[in-house]
Amino acid sequence: MKKFKLAALALVGAMVLGATGCANSAPSTNANGEAIKNIKIGHNMAEDHAVNIAIKGMADEVKEKSGDTMEMSIYANGILGSESDMILQIQAGALDMAKVSAATLSNFDSKWNAFSVPYVFDDRDHFYKFMDSDAAKEVFNSTEDQGFIALTWLDSGARSFYTHDKAIREPSDLKGLKIRTMDSQMAIEMMNALGGSSTVMSYSDIYTGMQQGVIDGAENNITALRDHGDVTKYYCYDEHTRIPDVILISTKLWNSLTDEQKNILQTAADNMTEKYKQSWADFEEQVKEQVSEKDPDLQFVTDVDKEAFQKACEPIYDKLRTTDPDCYKIVEQIRAMSDSAN
Repeated sequence: MKKFKLAALALVGAMVLGATGCANSAPSTNANGEAIKNIKIGHNMAEDHAVNIAIKGMADEVKEKSGDTMEMSIYANGILGSESDMILQIQAGALDMAKVSAATLSNFDSKWNAFSVPYVFDDRDHFYKFMDSDAAKEVFNSTEDQGFIALTWLDSGARSFYTHDKAIREPSDLKGLKIRTMDSQMAIEMMNALGGSSTVMSYSDIYTGMQQGVIDGAENNITALRDHGDVTKYYCYDEHTRIPDVILISTKLWNSLTDEQKNILQTAADNMTEKYKQSWADFEEQVKEQVSEKDPDLQFVTDVDKEAFQKACEPIYDKLRTTDPDCYKIVEQIRAMSDSAN
């Protein structure tokens, strides 16, 4: 069954890529007659999203530094399917790279689940410190035997609760509320610990779900208000998780590159990550200004009892310690880099 799904997704990916003129086409050459290695990368963000802009910047650097012998073709807007679909396409050889959430990667290796543990990161500085560390790179390479590794990461902000008609200041405020979460076991366990009810649905269904009362709210970074601001009354800064986005690359492709090509691609990826830290901060502020101007009644709730949320999530750590020691080891490494641990 798994082989059938891989084959089906590879066929879908090849059909989409072929329709855009990249798959099964003759090798192209640059102005000097040199062969061009084309690298296909997919993601599910809009073309005006900070992610797409960052990847375009990386692509420009790769093209320039390689002397037009490497090019990146970008497929945005989820045209190649969900994040899991794109990972399966990488494994099947139909796609070279993809931007996915670390939460999605937990379905392929439980070590990635550590990034979704509530309050594992104290703040943005702690998050950056670990994500730029050698310990994080070990996680990046943990799926090499599955056909892909991570080149780098991108900030995806702190995730908080936003609701249609009730402010969330402490865990008890979530009682009886249906909150949309990602299809992640950790997200579901978090909601159980906090007393709410997790409702898994696609991101594209959140607006209608909140509008029709199917769900009472959702949890995401503030940029989600670009899409859901019209049906949101409260955005509440509990900042329960900081889940990075990750840039994946096929190990087959990576191993086929020369050392020079690897260096060009890795350097461009690292440069993108560093520039994106400020780009993301600017993007968050831009979205907040836009939604505030559009709807002055939308309230940003900052008087949130974070300590109460942290305490409510402690059983998640206790469970991880016994049920998933590999993941818990990463959690311990993250916590060890906290200022409060030193």
